[in-house]
Amino acid sequence: MKAHQLYMNGEYTASTENEWLDIINPSTEEVISQVPRGTEEDVNRAVQAAFDAQKAWELTPNIERGKIVRKLGDAIQENRDTFVDLLQEEQGKDHNLAQGEVDLAIDYFRYMSEWARRIEGEIVPSDRPNENIYIYKKPIGVIAGIVPWNFPVFILARKVATALVSGCTIVLKPSQKTPNTTMAFTKIVDSMHEIPKGVYNVVTGTGSEVGNALAKHEKVAMVTMTGSIPAGTKVMEAAAKNITKVNLELGGKAPAIVTKHANLDIAVDNIVTSRLANNGQACTNAERVYVQEDIADAFTDKLKESFANKTIDDPRKNKDADVGPLISKDRLKTVSDMVEKAKKDGAKIVTGGKRADCEKGYFYKPTILTNVSHDSAIMQQEIFGPVLPITTFQTLDEAIEKGNDTVYGLSSSVYTDDVNEAMKVVNELKFGETYVNRENFEAVQGYHAGMRKSGLGGTDGKHGLEDFLVTQVVYMQYDKDKQ
Repeated sequence: MKAHQLYMNGEYTASTENEWLDIINPSTEEVISQVPRGTEEDVNRAVQAAFDAQKAWELTPNIERGKIVRKLGDAIQENRDTFVDLLQEEQGKDHNLAQGEVDLAIDYFRYMSEWARRIEGEIVPSDRPNENIYIYKKPIGVIAGIVPWNFPVFILARKVATALVSGCTIVLKPSQKTPNTTMAFTKIVDSMHEIPKGVYNVVTGTGSEVGNALAKHEKVAMVTMTGSIPAGTKVMEAAAKNITKVNLELGGKAPAIVTKHANLDIAVDNIVTSRLANNGQACTNAERVYVQEDIADAFTDKLKESFANKTIDDPRKNKDADVGPLISKDRLKTVSDMVEKAKKDGAKIVTGGKRADCEKGYFYKPTILTNVSHDSAIMQQEIFGPVLPITTFQTLDEAIEKGNDTVYGLSSSVYTDDVNEAMKVVNELKFGETYVNRENFEAVQGYHAGMRKSGLGGTDGKHGLEDFLVTQVVYMQYDKDKQ
């Protein structure tokens, strides 16, 4: 069993306390590794290393930083199989999605490396004679990157690649449930002499200790965190002490609206993908369906057939498994409790509705619920598991109103072959992302950001890069007559 160390200032190091966290394979319930339970003192050391390295890294030519970011992506490519295996072992992803996540991380490093020559300022006219106004874009400083357990490779890429290419240094805190892929990436960083000491640092541990210490640190310029609303709230509270910028991607409760003009095969295929991807543990997952009454029975029958035919198994042993485990025993209990409450509230189980018949692991059967009211807990609270509640609507206005009636605002989707319906939904839904006749998953060149309690800012594309930059305006007076 591997016992990892912290990484700071270009070296592996022990924590200041000899306390450890067990990492559990959710398919087998076996302990597969240990990481140090980092302390506030560890955070202070890592942040200081990043702070000391910041000035020189900022002065490194953009193109050189871009080459390094590109090389990191290439190195993940060279170790692709290792990352896929580690990801399945520590997180429980099915084989295809594990490959897809690693490939997306590679693509993100390569994509973001190309922004090295595209970080641009402006020259604007002055109101005064003999003056030019220059607007510079500069790196914000030390980044605290808090990575979740559900996409530990891809979201690491979004935080690390964007920070490094913009000229920021970073202290990374992986999830205490899935740190092994981060440590594999750290091994790559450690082998690259081009990356100066202190530019990249890792402190493992809990959110309440390490995450809080990072968020409240006076030398951290921005906290970029992906996680739950409660965790994001705590980060904001801690960051408020120093007026530290926060970049938050939080939970979602994505509505999928299916009208009577939808192609049902397309709708079912994509909603199944959007609900069961990552075993239902993605913030963009379709979390609730609003289907027009005219087609509700036909839609539900097709959906049931697809859900019922999914293979549930340990994805490392069975590459054809469609659904793997939930991340933890606690998550399994939460999902089970939510379904039981929905049943008590009158919901009907169409398929699933219970723990899967597996000897070990935190497996839950893909589940469809009907006869669900819009204001029920299962329709209002994030499930984060392979459970899909369905309700009906009569008019499109009703579906849009119900879709918007939530504290979340990350992803949404609509299925219709009527362009007028599609445009009405696109224009009236209040979500950061709306997918039309396709599955819910963002592109690296897009902008993955939410509204309401789903977060602030993003890390994808050019708009995500801008969050890692600050503006400096220079008012340049000159003497036009002086030779």
